[in-house]
Parts: sequence; C-alpha cells; structure tokens
Amino acid sequence: MLDLDARDADVELSDTGRDQARALRAWVDALGPDDRPTVVVASPYRRAAETAALALEGLDLQVEYDERLRERDLGVLDGLTGAGIRARHPEEAERRKKLGKFYYQPPSGESWADVAQRVRSLLADLRFGYDDERVWLFTHQAVIMTFRYVLEGVDESELLELDGSTPIPNASVTTFRRSGSFLELDTFADTAAVDRGDADVTHEEPQPGREDDDVA
Repeated sequence: MLDLDARDADVELSDTGRDQARALRAWVDALGPDDRPTVVVASPYRRAAETAALALEGLDLQVEYDERLRERDLGVLDGLTGAGIRARHPEEAERRKKLGKFYYQPPSGESWADVAQRVRSLLADLRFGYDDERVWLFTHQAVIMTFRYVLEGVDESELLELDGSTPIPNASVTTFRRSGSFLELDTFADTAAVDRGDADVTHEEPQPGREDDDVA
C-alpha cells in the first residue's frame, strides 16, 4: 500500500506547490488584456482549490467549483501499488488486462472512458454558458489528458501512450485556442510560468513500489 494519510480530495499543497501557484499569479499579470481569463472553474479537491485561490489572489475573479474536474476515482484500488492489487484483487488485475487500461473500471471507481464522459459534459455546459469567455480550468493529470482525447480526437492507444510518456508537471499550463468552431491545442504541460517565478518544477513522483500501468 502507498503511504497515504489523507484521502485524495484532501491532499493539500506543499510549500513548493504554493510557490508554483504564486508563479501562476505573476504569469496572469504578464498576460495581455485579450489573453487574461474571464471565467475560472476548479476541481473541488483541496490542492486544486488552493492553487486557484493563490493564482487569483487580488484579482476580480470568482472561482466556480465543478466535480467533473476532479481526479479519476480508483475506487477500491485507491492507495494500492501494482503488487498490492495483484495480491489483494487478482481477479481485478486479470479483468484489467482483458479490458485494457482505457475501459477498465475498478470496483466503485472510474475508467478513463468515464472521465471522458464528464469532460464532454463539462465542455457542453461551457459552450452553452461561456462560449465567448476565456476559461481557466484547474484540474488533474487524467482529466487534462482526457481533454486532449476529447478535443483532438486522439485514439485510445495514442492517449495512453501520451499519458505514459508525458507526466504533467504541477502548475503547468495547457492551452486550447479557438480556431473556427474548434478548439486547437496551443501549449501542453508548459512550465514557463513556474520557470519565470523561480519556483521548482515538479510532478507527482511514483511512490516506491507503485506500478503506474496497474493503477492509473
């Protein structure tokens, strides 16, 4: 088992995470008036909410919270390493192997396809209510990757290869810009804001013994 003392929703920012969020605040100041966000929506998970609050400090912007931006729920497998899953739930390890990483849904948890459904739902609401706004979302790795799946039409294998090869650094910026009726990728996992703020660039490191291919 991973050495966790809080549920995923309650993980707070470290001192480094706070520095990174303040670097985002400085990044916003450097944006031109036509690039600054006008609407902000965040995952209700504590680390995302704290990042949004620090990044918007002193700005006349209110944060809306939407559960559809929360991290993927691993259900009964939450907190288990790959070895732990095989030891405690060998039938689930076998089922995941059969179904594949994208469609496998842990008991009481979510598949990547489930995350894609809530991303599609959120996008539909944003297009209806904020179509002319510049929207800033604060969310998590699996959700960011799934935005690429939904908006760019990458297929299942491309998505999972991308997820395996590109850990998204904390407080990095991924941007989509409108091109006609579509949203096209402009920047991905960009750490320029953190670099300029002299904060350390970090990403979630695998815990000792964790096998990401089994649990992600």
